[in-house]
Amino acid sequence: MSDAQLDVKLLPWQQEVFTSKKRFRVIVAGRRTGKSREVAWELIISALDGKPGKVFYIAPTQGQAKEIMWDTLLELAAPVIQKAHINDLKIKLVNGATISLKGADRPETMRGVSLKLVALDEYADMKSSVFEQILRPALADNKGKAIFIGTPMGRNHFYDIYNYAISGEDDDWQGWHFTSFDNPLLDPEEIETARKSMSSFSFKQEFMASFAAQGSEIFKEEWVKYGKSPSIGDYYISIDLAGFADIALATTTRAKRLDNTAISVVKVNEDGWFVEDIIYGRWGIKETAEKIFNATVKYRPITVAIEKGALKNAVQPYLWDLMKARQTFFTIGETTHGNKNKIDRIIWALQGRFENGQITLKQADWNDEFLDELYQFPNKLTHDDLIDSLAYIDQIAKVAYHIDEFEDEDDYEPIDYEAGY
Repeated sequence: MSDAQLDVKLLPWQQEVFTSKKRFRVIVAGRRTGKSREVAWELIISALDGKPGKVFYIAPTQGQAKEIMWDTLLELAAPVIQKAHINDLKIKLVNGATISLKGADRPETMRGVSLKLVALDEYADMKSSVFEQILRPALADNKGKAIFIGTPMGRNHFYDIYNYAISGEDDDWQGWHFTSFDNPLLDPEEIETARKSMSSFSFKQEFMASFAAQGSEIFKEEWVKYGKSPSIGDYYISIDLAGFADIALATTTRAKRLDNTAISVVKVNEDGWFVEDIIYGRWGIKETAEKIFNATVKYRPITVAIEKGALKNAVQPYLWDLMKARQTFFTIGETTHGNKNKIDRIIWALQGRFENGQITLKQADWNDEFLDELYQFPNKLTHDDLIDSLAYIDQIAKVAYHIDEFEDEDDYEPIDYEAGY
């Protein structure tokens, strides 16, 4: 049976995704965008193409699979359906191929099959192991394809796999981001009406398909200011080290959730802190030492300090080797938790300063990552490495304050009589 008998109608964004030849496609989309309908056409056309392998549609639960996809498939595939078994949620087409609806909460029902297409709907609500351990191997025999679709639920494996798809690191992957406004059949005024009755976070997530985790309002957007480096001040460098052993995983989606090493370069004077640079990334131990050394040589800080612990002890010998090889020496200080948990320590060091305009940022490439961490803090779905590194400046920065001359020498009273000041 030819697919010419089907009345395939697609929105512009659906057409773009549908015609892509990539094996693995990731669609991040807001509510009522039309993502499930696009996937329904993918399932039908794939089942009709005559190639070997099964076609699966998977939702977080089988009940959701039925609710989301069953009626849509019956409607769109009506001319080519031979049988529809609602009890086992399986549709048999006129060419003998089947489309099966499954729930990710019952992974045992998906083992031992050979797939040519699998569509995972609301992937953020599933365990990543369902694809990685069960479905990905099932695609190997026929070099099958996979489609991941859904609305974000903060930063999780869906966020990771989307970033991997758009990174360009793997030519088999492609990713798209669409908001509810990308559906021309959805009245924009209805979306705006929804905006008025929803929290800003919920609207961004549900309609704008934002991956932002829900912030706590500890740091407010209006507190952030930008400027140029002041002419007066001393540089300080504080470093928050991440582990080094997992650097070999850097191209995997799992590695994208690893912590960053962050190196904060801050110029300090009486008016506060000017954040000159934050160098961050996931590096091996030798490259980490090189980054620290180069930043120290460039900015010549009063103090360069690393958090006390095993990671500092691990990187320090490599720094010493660099100093001896290049005949440039500096002292490496250390910072500590100060008997505070991380949340309290960061709030203590940064909140008051930001609120009172005592921290100024240089406009640079690191701003987006830093502000994302700042606004979402302390949500566990986001990193806090850059702001943690900056918070350590509080422990090492020393400010020399200028004291005006006394109008009357009789007003002078030394604080320390032996030292005379």
